[in-house]
Amino acid sequence: MSNPERRPAVPGLYSIDAGGTPSLPARRCADCGYVFFPPHAFGCEACGALPERTEPTELAAVGVLRSFATVHRHAGTGIEAPFVVGEIALDAGPMVRAVIAGEQPFRIGDRVRAFLWTAPAPSASGDREERVELRFEPEPRTGAD
Repeated sequence: MSNPERRPAVPGLYSIDAGGTPSLPARRCADCGYVFFPPHAFGCEACGALPERTEPTELAAVGVLRSFATVHRHAGTGIEAPFVVGEIALDAGPMVRAVIAGEQPFRIGDRVRAFLWTAPAPSASGDREERVELRFEPEPRTGAD
């Protein structure tokens, strides 16, 4: 069997560079500098500039944990409770919500970084593909933390 192919769980939600580092496709307003994620074609949310006044940009998927909650009951599929959902202020500005993995306890103000979590899933062709999801984890704390 050949190496599994990596496929995003949500196509277009993130990009992966040659080194495997994820980033987030966003848009930046040429008029006011506002950055928004996820990208859309409606123009600037802050100043009302027309869509053609916004330009694509890639955001590093790193930031600061602003809030989090542990989900103990979840009726959806694809993730088993308990799990932690966090609100992350990206260094580039936008706020995102994502699953937070890693050793608890988490703390408000923790630096977090995205990583690619994979779960093998059989494909229709019989080959295996890896469904890749974007998750965040705390960066290691220094002794001063």
